[in-house]
Amino acid sequence: MKLAKVIGTIVATKKIESLANSKILMIQPLNEKKENSGSPIAAIDTVKAGPGDLVYYTLSREAALALEEPFAPVDAAITGIVDQINIEKRDMKKSIFENEIM
Repeated sequence: MKLAKVIGTIVATKKIESLANSKILMIQPLNEKKENSGSPIAAIDTVKAGPGDLVYYTLSREAALALEEPFAPVDAAITGIVDQINIEKRDMKKSIFENEIM
C-alpha cells in the first residue's frame, strides 16, 4: 500500500459497466514525510474519500481485487483513509549492535 492525498475528482460520462457506480479521484502520491512523490494518478475510490483526504492505495492486480468485480480494468484503487501516521525514528546500526550485546 502507498500513501497519497486526494487532489481532485474525475467526471466520466461513460464508463465500462463494471465501473458504472464507481467514483474516480485524482491522487497525489506522497512519501513518509507527506512530500509529493511522483505524478498524480487516477484511482477508483472504494472508501468514500474526498478532496484533501490522506489515503492509502494499491496498484496493479491488487487494485482490481479491491472492487466488487475483481476483473475490472483498474490500475489504482483507494483502499483506506488515513487517520494518523506514526513514524518511529531509530538508528538501525545502533539497534542491531544493542541486540548483539543482549
